[in-house]
Amino acid sequence: MLNVTIDQETIRIGERFTVTFQRTLRIPDDGRAYPLPPGLGRFPILKVEDYLDRVPVLWREHGGAFIPMYQREALWLGFHAAPWKPNAVKIAVGSVNAISGEPDDKALSADPQDYVVCPEQPWLDGIHTGPGLVRQFVAMPLGEGYTVEAALTSGESIGGIQITVYEPKSGRFPEEEPVKPERGPLRFAMPKAGRNATMGLGAGGTMQQKIYPDPHGIEVWDQDNCGRVFIHIINSAEYFAITGLAPPPTPIDAKTYTEYGFPWFDLYDETKGDVPSPKRLAQAKTISARDAERGDTGHNDASFEVPDSQVRKLGSNNSRAEEFQPTSPDSPGHSPERE
Repeated sequence: MLNVTIDQETIRIGERFTVTFQRTLRIPDDGRAYPLPPGLGRFPILKVEDYLDRVPVLWREHGGAFIPMYQREALWLGFHAAPWKPNAVKIAVGSVNAISGEPDDKALSADPQDYVVCPEQPWLDGIHTGPGLVRQFVAMPLGEGYTVEAALTSGESIGGIQITVYEPKSGRFPEEEPVKPERGPLRFAMPKAGRNATMGLGAGGTMQQKIYPDPHGIEVWDQDNCGRVFIHIINSAEYFAITGLAPPPTPIDAKTYTEYGFPWFDLYDETKGDVPSPKRLAQAKTISARDAERGDTGHNDASFEVPDSQVRKLGSNNSRAEEFQPTSPDSPGHSPERE
């Protein structure tokens, strides 16, 4: 088994793979496909074992880590891995595979492909619902029918994110770094606290993002040599009650961000393929659809256009990471710094 190391803003699985959880803009669920939003800073990560007397019982069983999110706040996952010795990575939300829509399990599947290869896949913003499209990860409370877990399973109790990382078989790649690797593309970067403290991820608006096919083949991966971690999500009010720490402030809303001329992102990946999208995830009920069922019309985000001039094309060495944290939406003079 691979070791799992939980740091303040990073989780490392094995020797080379790390994942971060990036705060971001929530995009509208309005039928449009938006570009990739920026990262607005990393969510803090805490170990469950440090708060065993204060966290839910289920968390104690699974261990791992937890992060704070506001209800209806969005995030994306940033992956960092070695080009000279990659990893296969499975991502599940509430025990539902985010790539295939099937129940989460330990075995890798090639048909349909239910994993990504890192660093080939630099990030994941949501569940895979269509050709070149994902629906954004958005935090919602468990027990109200909003999460992907509620839509595709018989229950809604696990929540959070589950990540499993696999090593390649011995001899398939160099054992030591031959040269200093190029830096992969990164993205650094109105919700309210929910009644239910434990959160899951629901299906939000649509954005343009491919899930790349495995360029090496499933036979490359050692399915017995893996590491797994649960990342639980707690609403921000309960996070403070458990830890005594203040959660990050809520980010600027997407429409205001765009009106100030700040950047959105896309990748130069026209030559890369896209894993076929599963019907199962495309049928998952969205958050806006669940709102409509409940007669809740107070959460609809206003549609807006993202001008082509604000969409930055990223190559393999560019950053999607924006250290942009304005104190209020009335700070148009603050321009994000590009790393």
